[in-house]
Amino acid sequence: MITPTEARSGKGHRDENFPVASRLIHPRHRAPILAFYDFVRTADDIADHSRLEPQEKLALLGRLEAGLLGTSDADPVAVALRWQLAQRRLAPRHAQDLLAAFRMDVTKLRYGDWDDLIGYCIYSAMPVGRFVLDVHGESRAAWRFNDALCAALQIINHLQDCGSDYRKLDRVYVPLDAFAATGATVEMLGLDHASPALLRCIRALAGRTGRLLNESRPFSAHIVDVRLALEVSVIQALAERLVGLLRSRDPLSQRVHLGAAGVAGFGLLGLISGMSRRIGRVFAADRKPQGA
Repeated sequence: MITPTEARSGKGHRDENFPVASRLIHPRHRAPILAFYDFVRTADDIADHSRLEPQEKLALLGRLEAGLLGTSDADPVAVALRWQLAQRRLAPRHAQDLLAAFRMDVTKLRYGDWDDLIGYCIYSAMPVGRFVLDVHGESRAAWRFNDALCAALQIINHLQDCGSDYRKLDRVYVPLDAFAATGATVEMLGLDHASPALLRCIRALAGRTGRLLNESRPFSAHIVDVRLALEVSVIQALAERLVGLLRSRDPLSQRVHLGAAGVAGFGLLGLISGMSRRIGRVFAADRKPQGA
């Protein structure tokens, strides 16, 4: 059996849909975030590997967890994350939650309804933002906004890749009741173009994802670290643009990802929006009467 390192796809943090430890993040926080990313990316590539059997995938994920918890030093990505966690006195909980999600990817290929999908996001997406908040020493009061944003990002990714996930892995994150509500079927994901029924299904889910983004919009304002708050504003803007694309395009036949120009443009809008909100808060605080 191959090692976790040998299972890597070659994808790195600059290849993701959304910023990962961008230059907005203070350098003192980038090392633990990148160590976390490398660990998670390795686990993700194991779960998505096209030539590994399910039991082999589960064994490799278990091996990564052993390295994370200190019972093995065989895998550098696990050792590196374990060291970073020790330096920050952080628990391995968030990484373990993600490993639980990757085990679900191996063993669970269908989701019954929206709540079932959100249950998956609790393990597959929300821990990523929670880890970044913990690294920055932010209050857990911000978790509810984080959870809405991270779930939205995960579902955006599911909708973007719904065709390839089905064709390559027989994995379907679109809830079965969402197919039924519009008269679509799982098998329609294998077509070159989405049927009208499937488009209605995808657009309805994009609408629900947009409502998650409405819930997450106050997130950056609840973050003390200015640089992290600005990165969150950028991510929020990119996510809102992608939901817009999913409401108007066919992910089976059209591009529903942002190119470099789109990322730069909408990222800049998010940055300006985030800076404006921070400046507005400063002015509001300055105008507040003494003792109020």
